[in-house]
Amino acid sequence: QVHLVESGGGLVQAGGSLRLSCAASGSIFSINAMGWYRQTPGKQRELVATIDYGGSRNYADSVKGRFTISRDNAKNTVYLQMNSLKPEDTAVYYCAAKIRVAPASLLYDYWGQGTQVTVSS
Repeated sequence: QVHLVESGGGLVQAGGSLRLSCAASGSIFSINAMGWYRQTPGKQRELVATIDYGGSRNYADSVKGRFTISRDNAKNTVYLQMNSLKPEDTAVYYCAAKIRVAPASLLYDYWGQGTQVTVSS
């Protein structure tokens, strides 16, 4: 089994910062892309940022210049540094990873349980 566990969410004032972490554990052979998504009630889950094994990054336009995604491949961990937070960043943030559990297995998508980020105005 594979588990993704997020941490670092919470309540912060507008303009503040938070750092999210997500550690993958379990039966992991390799991890391809890792990323962060977010969801608010009544809306679809949306991409925030992704990073591949080599470090190439992709960001949603709404977070460019404010959020930074990084990863530690040795620790199977992905981070999201969120600066200059806005009330519209309030959401449940989920991490995701494309993981291969054996050398010949397919890549499967795994998700964390989500962590709440609330930005007050």
